[in-house]
Amino acid sequence: MNIRSLTRGDGVVIVAAVLLFVASFLSTWSCDGSACAGVELPMAWDNGALVMGVYLAGVIGAALIVVARMLPNPLKVAGIDLGQAGIVISVFAAWSALGAIFDPGGSLDTGSAGPDAGAGLILGLIAALILAGAAVATPLVPALKGALIGAPKPQTPQPYGGQPQGGYGYPGAQQQPYGAQPGQPQSYGGQPGQPFDAQQAQAQQAPQPQPQQQQQAQQPQAPSQGGEFAPFWFAVPVARPLYGEDGAPTPIAELAPGNWYLAVEQRGAALIAQTQEGRRGVLQDTTGIQRG
Repeated sequence: MNIRSLTRGDGVVIVAAVLLFVASFLSTWSCDGSACAGVELPMAWDNGALVMGVYLAGVIGAALIVVARMLPNPLKVAGIDLGQAGIVISVFAAWSALGAIFDPGGSLDTGSAGPDAGAGLILGLIAALILAGAAVATPLVPALKGALIGAPKPQTPQPYGGQPQGGYGYPGAQQQPYGAQPGQPQSYGGQPGQPFDAQQAQAQQAPQPQPQQQQQAQQPQAPSQGGEFAPFWFAVPVARPLYGEDGAPTPIAELAPGNWYLAVEQRGAALIAQTQEGRRGVLQDTTGIQRG
């Protein structure tokens, strides 16, 4: 599970689920006047149908949505996606809370004057509506799709296609010879570790190039055609779908922010990415990725 794959909409869902759980411990009825003195008002846990149909249903729906978001691959039970099941359960909880607010007494026969809705029902309805609204709107509203926790940036982030800077151990970096001073220039053709005067002496003793050799040296070398692709690590700024290499339109996985993935091949503007579990797929949208 990756907590960095959670979106802002998932954050709203979590807050609404917490409010719904707190509301279950508040009184579901309200009573005014001297007739209510010493009367213990019920709460949601005193009514099994109410606590199962509104409060626990909302918390379970929110848990399914959050867990499905953190999983690297979509999890289905009996062919039903956990995230979609959580959305349906959240909408059902909001619908049940709306019915409870209109009839707080339920099947209790209290005559013409029934009890009024208490703080538990009112706060439960508000939390259930927020939960259902965030669950439905998250896949549709771009503002709710943003990452809840930003991905850690590399020390030297580079745009896609940039070459890594030379450093210790990199084949293209020039290593300082042992005993040389940092920043000391070396002449072209000098041997590592030789003093600067000795390099000048070798340069003077070297034979002068012939005119034909000078002309050949002045001719620019043609760039190598079809450079080989070097695998590299990258991270995505937002969640991106990963499609199968067979060209199927259904995503096989989702790349989440905060994780590093390995690009093993390039196909045009797309990349062949490999997840931590070893699954390979095509990343069609490579805009804004961070190269490690």
